[in-house]
Amino acid sequence: MNTRKIALVTGANKGIGKEIARQLGQAGFTVLAGSRDLHRGELAVKELVAEGLDVVGVQLEVTDKASVRAAAERVAAEYGRLDVLVNNAAIIPAGDDAVSRIEADVLWSAFETNVLGLVGVTQAFLPLLRSAEAARIVNLSTSLASFEQVGDPESRMSTVLTVGYNASKAAVNMVTVMLANELRGTGILVNGADPGNCATDMGGWTAARTPAQGAAVAVSLATLGSDGPTGHVYAEEGRLAW
Repeated sequence: MNTRKIALVTGANKGIGKEIARQLGQAGFTVLAGSRDLHRGELAVKELVAEGLDVVGVQLEVTDKASVRAAAERVAAEYGRLDVLVNNAAIIPAGDDAVSRIEADVLWSAFETNVLGLVGVTQAFLPLLRSAEAARIVNLSTSLASFEQVGDPESRMSTVLTVGYNASKAAVNMVTVMLANELRGTGILVNGADPGNCATDMGGWTAARTPAQGAAVAVSLATLGSDGPTGHVYAEEGRLAW
């Protein structure tokens, strides 16, 4: 029987997701690296295993119910529980734009992956999280979902016109809070993590923060003690006003 804690990270084949997988592996977890593209996922797993980490690839497309169900069934059969779920997979869809210009299908695409996919994955794995002694759920968020920051005309966040991404991540924050309330008292802690703008495909390669820096807050929430918080969103500097 695997005595290590088991963590599943969605979208773990690159960027912040891969760094979360790396840091959880370094912390002693068996990491299930979810990836919609099996080949890319295998390349990431090979890299992490070469570093001496216990990482296993799992094909997982968060918008595909059959893929999510198959992944959950595999984890149930092979491990019997899940100690940590990191909902990292997300997109800024092509054509994301200001409210006055965004096409409806672009807005739908953002919500399909970032919100519906996240909820579907969480529902599928929740029985396995309940089977763990003290599970943790971490949902990746962003300062672009902060009403306080985006609503401040002096803030740089107010100039980013990606309503699909921003609004879908604001919805993720509400899902996070509501799930934390639902699971309060069960030992399962649920929080959001804002990694900041990191040098990735999504953040742009000129961003100042590294993916490793962005991953740190998610990993800290994934490894909270029993007295840790639940139902909040955190950035590197602390709790995020949103």
